[in-house]
Amino acid sequence: MTFRIAQISDTHLSDDKPFFVDNFVRIGEALRASGPDLVLNTGDISLDGASNDSDLATARVLHDGLGLPTRFLPGNHDLGDSQDSPAHGEGAIDTVRRARYLSHFGADWWTLDIPGWRLLGINAQLLGSNLDAAEHQEDDIATAIASLGRRRLALFIHKPLFDQTADEQAITGRFINPVPRRLLLMSLGSTVPAFVACGHVHQYRETWSAGVRHVWGTSTAFVIPDTRQPRYGVKEVGYVEHLLEPDGRHESRLVRVPGVPTLDIAEFPAAYGPV
Repeated sequence: MTFRIAQISDTHLSDDKPFFVDNFVRIGEALRASGPDLVLNTGDISLDGASNDSDLATARVLHDGLGLPTRFLPGNHDLGDSQDSPAHGEGAIDTVRRARYLSHFGADWWTLDIPGWRLLGINAQLLGSNLDAAEHQEDDIATAIASLGRRRLALFIHKPLFDQTADEQAITGRFINPVPRRLLLMSLGSTVPAFVACGHVHQYRETWSAGVRHVWGTSTAFVIPDTRQPRYGVKEVGYVEHLLEPDGRHESRLVRVPGVPTLDIAEFPAAYGPV
């Protein structure tokens, strides 16, 4: 039987600044009508949970209101960015920010087994950090790979691993940086994921690299103007549906929800400042 994952991402939810809540509510209505087996938020769940606990609390309440099986991965706006990333205003991950995230959303990395598959979700912001949790996550990744058996691997992470190829050396904050990327790929050993799904860039894109499908999930909230961010794929709000078959076949597609506007962050300077 097909296992359906609805990947939402970059929801940027807040009670004090509820600019993007309506989009989330409308997409949530579509999700309840569709009835996926799992809703997975791949990060930036909150508008500014890295410094505002109430944003994390609001985001959790709104997700609980979906009434669907749900899993979460943190983004830079939820617990701070990677320690080796350029500063973008939210600061770097630390033990206090991470503990605050965990208190609302639980584990920041995890595995989930379904027929024919292992889903592996990891905390992108821990990669390359000096927190003790980074080493624990690395150990758990190795354990998940060692016990994979005949299952296919689906890797979920907030930031894309790269733009086009794994040997890229640019440090931009948009992708996993070169050193932690190399360490992550080394921890996978000879295992080749069937696909890697992420968010962060607020664009939908599907590409292949070294036999792996890379699926970028768009935001439910807003897109970023071309003057601030290159156009890698489709700049449109929505969510991604992943269809996983027990025999290892898989498909992914962008789902557009009628009536949900594609908002531009440039029109909301009160959210993060002028773009």
